[in-house]
Amino acid sequence: MSMIIDRRLNDRNKNATNRQRFIKRYKEQLRRSVADIVADRSITDMSRGGEVGIPVKDISEPRFRIGRGGDREMVHPGNKEFNTGDMIAKPKSGGGGGSGSGGEGQGEDGQDNFMFTLSKEEFMNLFFDDLELPRLARTVLGDSQQFTYRRAGYTPSGVPANLSVPRSVKNAMARRIALTAPLKRELEELKTSGADVAEIDALEKRIARIPFLDEYDLRFRHRVKEPKPISRAVMFCLMDVSASMSEKKKDLAKRFYTLLYLFLSRKYEKVELVFIRHTSNAEEVDEHAFFHDPQTGGTVVMSALDLMIEIQRERYSPNEWNIYAAQVSDGDAFGSDPQRSAMRLSKDILPWCKYFAYVEVPDSPSTITPLAAAYSQIRNETFAMSTVMDRSDVYPVLRELFHKESA
Repeated sequence: MSMIIDRRLNDRNKNATNRQRFIKRYKEQLRRSVADIVADRSITDMSRGGEVGIPVKDISEPRFRIGRGGDREMVHPGNKEFNTGDMIAKPKSGGGGGSGSGGEGQGEDGQDNFMFTLSKEEFMNLFFDDLELPRLARTVLGDSQQFTYRRAGYTPSGVPANLSVPRSVKNAMARRIALTAPLKRELEELKTSGADVAEIDALEKRIARIPFLDEYDLRFRHRVKEPKPISRAVMFCLMDVSASMSEKKKDLAKRFYTLLYLFLSRKYEKVELVFIRHTSNAEEVDEHAFFHDPQTGGTVVMSALDLMIEIQRERYSPNEWNIYAAQVSDGDAFGSDPQRSAMRLSKDILPWCKYFAYVEVPDSPSTITPLAAAYSQIRNETFAMSTVMDRSDVYPVLRELFHKESA
């Protein structure tokens, strides 16, 4: 009897082909489980993998069994309570008749879960599977790249067109000085000591034979080819850090930006982030200060928009960059600031901004804040706004704002 043993190499995940087949087959169930995990996971743990539970009923397969067929009615021996045709009531919770985890407090709806461990990459694939930066496909064509050449010093070989005459002459002079200096000293000593004329003449001919320019002296200008993306993207992150922003609201804002950052860093390598926080004054900060440094004061949204425009004019030309922005605030603002900010956004930012997303974290879902009322008057396809009240709302809002556009 012959035996065949498959010893082909596989990656560190055992049965990788079967894993991919399983993930593809039960993608929707896994995605729902991932969404449940995100609602309760801390920011620092957002990008790691983890275990997800899938109800056994969702992965059960249909099967055929051999049976007697037809309708059967019977009363088992020893029965003292039921007659033929009576309906048997469903066992109560904890009575031993439940299945799965029903005895653990889930009552009649208890069911077994199939636990499946996702790697970090698998988790992120499910997490951001159908998300895309809005309108990015209109300006970026795939991963196509063009190349630019940069000066990178000199090289001893190259084409004549790249020959550097000044550098080659300098090398020739340095070589001649190094080779002739000891010979000239020796010649001076022979002349002062009255040596034989033939010996002096031989040394002078030796010095004259040193070439003015040798092949080793040649230097050519060297250029290296660097890939340059056809289109680049920058994402402006604006957040209100005033006193009216409670810790819960800041936590929701942090989660939204963390998800946004993970999404951008996974999708696009050539995307820069600019963090702008504001109270009555705005400032550009790094990622750590944006999320963690406390601030106090009132709210003036116009200061953040003005700083965004200033940074854009200095560093990010719309002709070279795809510009996106996301703003998180509780909606409170002083006096006429909401109306002035909405006008500033509509006239001076949206014309060159590919997409601007405003996410509000109000005290109540029924509250119409001054900033939301002003922003709601903006009519532009590049602007979108939504509301977040709880951790579980962050992920759906991200999916709503950054869904893939139809072809």
